[in-house]
Amino acid sequence: MSKDKVSDQTTGATRRKVLLGAASAGIGLAASGALPRVSFGDAQKYAGKSLNLLIIQPHVIAGRKLAADFEALTGAKVNVIAVPYDQLLAKATLDVQSGANQYDVIDYWFANVGAIGQDEITLDVTALIERDKAEIQPDDYLGSLYDPYTLYDGKRWGLPYDGDSHVLFFNKEIFDRHGLKAPTTWDEYLQTAKAITEAESKNGIYGAAVLGGKAPIIIGSTYANRLAGFGGSFLTPEGRSALDSAAAVEAAKALKDIVPYALPTPLETRFEEGLPAFLSGKAAIIEFWSDLGVYANDPKSSKIVDKWEVVRNPIGGSNKTPRLALNAGYVFGIASGSKQPDLAWDFIKFATGAKEQTDLLLTTASGIDPSRKSTLYSDAYKKFAPKVQNVLAGALENGLAWPTGPNSPQLQQSLADNLALILSGDKSPEQAIADTHKSWIGIIGA
Repeated sequence: MSKDKVSDQTTGATRRKVLLGAASAGIGLAASGALPRVSFGDAQKYAGKSLNLLIIQPHVIAGRKLAADFEALTGAKVNVIAVPYDQLLAKATLDVQSGANQYDVIDYWFANVGAIGQDEITLDVTALIERDKAEIQPDDYLGSLYDPYTLYDGKRWGLPYDGDSHVLFFNKEIFDRHGLKAPTTWDEYLQTAKAITEAESKNGIYGAAVLGGKAPIIIGSTYANRLAGFGGSFLTPEGRSALDSAAAVEAAKALKDIVPYALPTPLETRFEEGLPAFLSGKAAIIEFWSDLGVYANDPKSSKIVDKWEVVRNPIGGSNKTPRLALNAGYVFGIASGSKQPDLAWDFIKFATGAKEQTDLLLTTASGIDPSRKSTLYSDAYKKFAPKVQNVLAGALENGLAWPTGPNSPQLQQSLADNLALILSGDKSPEQAIADTHKSWIGIIGA
C-alpha cells in the first residue's frame, strides 16, 4: 500500500470521527403510542435544507413517500436517487472513496453489512442507537433480523427498514383446474409444476416462475429457499463454509430439476419478469417477497385478484421444520461522507419508526416487508394483508440469514456464478456446489 493511500485512509477516518461527533450532538426526539411516529418539536426545523437518499429502484415508491412525509414534518427536502439493486454497493463505495460525498443516507442490502462496515461506507451508529433507544425501540425489531442486518465487528451500521423474505404464492384457479393442493415439500412442488406445465404450456401457462437472474440477490435467493427447506446453512457456527453438506447439494438438485417446468428461461427471469408473469396468470407458482400479496390484490396491476393463496416455502429431505430464508432485506445508514449527519440520522429514525413502517406496509408497490414485531403483528397489517401476515407470523423470527462478513460480496458472486451454470446445464449440481465450497474456503481463509 502506498503512503498516499495510507494518508487518504487516515484522513478519511478522522473525518468520519468528526462527523460522528456531530451526529452524536443531535437533538432528542419523542415517540408515543402503540405505533409511534418520531415527532419533532420544531415542525420546520430543517426548512431550507436538503438530503440525498441513495436507494434501490424497487424502493422508489417507498422513498418518495418517506421524502414527502419527512418534508411535511420537518421542512427538509429529500432527493430520492435510485440505482439498480445490483449496483448500489459499488455506487455507495465509489461515492465515499472518491471523496465525492454526494449522499447522506444509503439504502444497503444487509448481506453487505460487513463490507459496508469494514470500508466505513456508513457511520458506526452504535452510540446513537443507545442514546435514542427510547425512540428507536431496538427490542421491537424481529430478533432474526436485527443483528444480521446491522452488526459487524461489534458495531451497528444502520437501522433495518425492509425485512425481506420469500414465501410461496400460487394461483388457486390454476390449481383447482388440476385438482392440486399447495405443495409442502420440494418434491411435491416439482410434481405440481410439472403437471401444470405439461398440461398448459401450449397456452403459455407454466408451472412455476423461477427467479434465476444472475445477480446474487436473485438467483441466490432462489437457492436459499431450497437450502433452508432442506435444513442447510450457508456457514457453520464457526464461520466456515457449510456448503459441503448433503442439504446444500440437494438444494442445488432441486433447483436444476425445476428448469424444464419453469417459465422460460430462469436465467433471464428476475423479479421484473417473474412478478408480471404471476400477476397475469402465466405462472402458477412463484417464490417471492411477501409484498407480492399486496400487488396481487390490486386490480390495477393484477389479473388474479382473489385467485391466489400463499404458504410457507416447502421442506425437503429429512428436514421437517419449514424455515424462511432472509432474502434481500435493507437497512438505512448514514453515509460516512455526509456533511449533515444529524439530519441524516433524524431521517433514518423517522423512516424506520413503527408508524412509517406500517404506512409503507399498507402502500401498494412500496416493496417493504415487516422488520418490526409491532408492524408484523399490527391490526392494520393483519387487516390489509391477512394471508401474508398469517404466513409470516412466527416464521420471520427464525429466518436463515446470508453471510454478512466483509467477504460476503465475493461469496455471493461465487455462488451466483456456479448456480447460473447449473441452470444453463454447464455444471452438475454436485460439481457446482463442490466448486463453490472450494471457492468459499479460499475466500474465507484469505
